[in-house]
Amino acid sequence: MNKPIGYWLKRLDAALEAQLDNTLARLKLSRRQWQTLNVLAGNPVSPEQLDEVLRPFWGSDTRLRERELATLVGRGLIVVIDGRIALSALGRAKHTEANRLVEDARRDLSAGIGMDEYAMALSVLERMSRNAERLAR
Repeated sequence: MNKPIGYWLKRLDAALEAQLDNTLARLKLSRRQWQTLNVLAGNPVSPEQLDEVLRPFWGSDTRLRERELATLVGRGLIVVIDGRIALSALGRAKHTEANRLVEDARRDLSAGIGMDEYAMALSVLERMSRNAERLAR
């Protein structure tokens, strides 16, 4: 049976969530915590910038966002300096360790998929997302 793209997107998202949760559980990190550390690995950002970048993952659930950020602060992985959120030294080390695990998992996930195929899939999904967002306005 030929399934629509929404079916495959939801199935892939659920599988990615489960795979990353299993991978990151070794470090006691959730997928959303990992995504936060990954954003902050570049540079410190304002809370508004962090919200903007992570909105696709947080959705509109502000309690989830607050809980995940509070966990990262409580574990000493992120700090607030001059109104900007940054990785602590411990957070940077945890990010490096998690990044290695995530890269290994991504390599396994994309087994049998050529670089051109992967790039094309990303391009198509990006354009469809932009189209859907435009149409939803």
